[in-house]
Amino acid sequence: MCIKESLRLHSPVQAVTRKYTQDMMLPGDLTVPEGVICLVSLYGTHHNPEVWTNPHEFDPLRFERTNTQSRLSHGFIPFSSGPRNCIGQKFAMAELRVVVALTLLRFRLSLGVNPELGSSSGGVRRLPQLVLRAEGGLWLQLEPLNESPYREPPKK
Repeated sequence: MCIKESLRLHSPVQAVTRKYTQDMMLPGDLTVPEGVICLVSLYGTHHNPEVWTNPHEFDPLRFERTNTQSRLSHGFIPFSSGPRNCIGQKFAMAELRVVVALTLLRFRLSLGVNPELGSSSGGVRRLPQLVLRAEGGLWLQLEPLNESPYREPPKK
C-alpha cells in the first residue's frame, strides 16, 4: 500500500500520449476526431481531487482492498494502461517490494544532508524530465539496525 501510494504521489512518468484510432464522442456534443494525439497527464490524474480525496496527502490506506473497489479503473495508472502500458510493471513492482523490504530490515532511514547545499532534503522539488527526478537528488541517511534477524552469523 505504501509503494502504491508513493507511486501515486510521485509517478515515474508524468504523462503519456495516445493517438485516436477513431472519432471519440465527448459530453456536450463534442467530438475528438480520429488521428488526434492526446496527452494523458498521469500526474494530473493522480492528484485530481475529483478522483482522490485529499490528493496531496500521503495515505497508504487508499490502497486497502476495501477502498480499491470503489475507485475508478483508470484512477491509478503509474505505468500507463491498456495495450501500450509498461511491459516491465510487474517486474518493477516485485523489485520495489524486495528492495524496500530488505532495506527496512537492515536500516533506519532518515533525511540526509545534501553536501552541496549543506541542508536536508526537506524541500524536495520535482524535476520533470522523461522520468520524474528530484532536483539535486534525494539524500538519505542509513543507520544500520543492531539486530537484524537476517544478518549472517559471524565466521569463526
